Amino acid sequence: MSPPRLVLGSTSRYRADLLRRLCPEFEQRAPGTDETALPGEAPDARALRLAVAKAEACAQGLHNALVIGSDQVAELDGRMLDKPGTPELAREQLAASSGRSVQFHTALCLFDTRSGERHVHVDRTRVQFRVLGADEIARYVEREQPLDCAGSFKCEGLGISLFERIDNEDPSALIGLPLIALARLLRTAGVALP
Repeated sequence: MSPPRLVLGSTSRYRADLLRRLCPEFEQRAPGTDETALPGEAPDARALRLAVAKAEACAQGLHNALVIGSDQVAELDGRMLDKPGTPELAREQLAASSGRSVQFHTALCLFDTRSGERHVHVDRTRVQFRVLGADEIARYVEREQPLDCAGSFKCEGLGISLFERIDNEDPSALIGLPLIALARLLRTAGVALP
């Protein structure tokens, strides 16, 4: 049997850039998953549910594939911070996060179409924001346009200047795809890494 296809169930350029660090050849599929939170759903449960749903949606019709789904939910005081979509909402999110700690739940699902098995992992990253002035926030949003990022920043870019500290086990998780866990799951599925 030929090696399984590797499929990233995401059109995110951030996740694709991360996956290229492990595997240069893969395909991307758009999952088309409804990302609306369910009533009373905890942030980590939402991230995991969506990671599994994305992997399963993109696995449809594939018989010899490893499909990766991932999702990230930012949480401030129990409230989810979605992708802002507009500069105004990005500035509001960053102002609310100023001087505070925000937790990021980054979930991962590796769906093996050969066996039907799902392997999952949730990474938790705590980001301590420094106190941010309105002018700093405005400059940051204007310069980096973090409108498609949970929490309104890109830590792989200028967003790193907004923090006092990051506490986590896997620095790639904050960008959107926990590579340490993914490498482990891929090895479990028979992929030779490195």
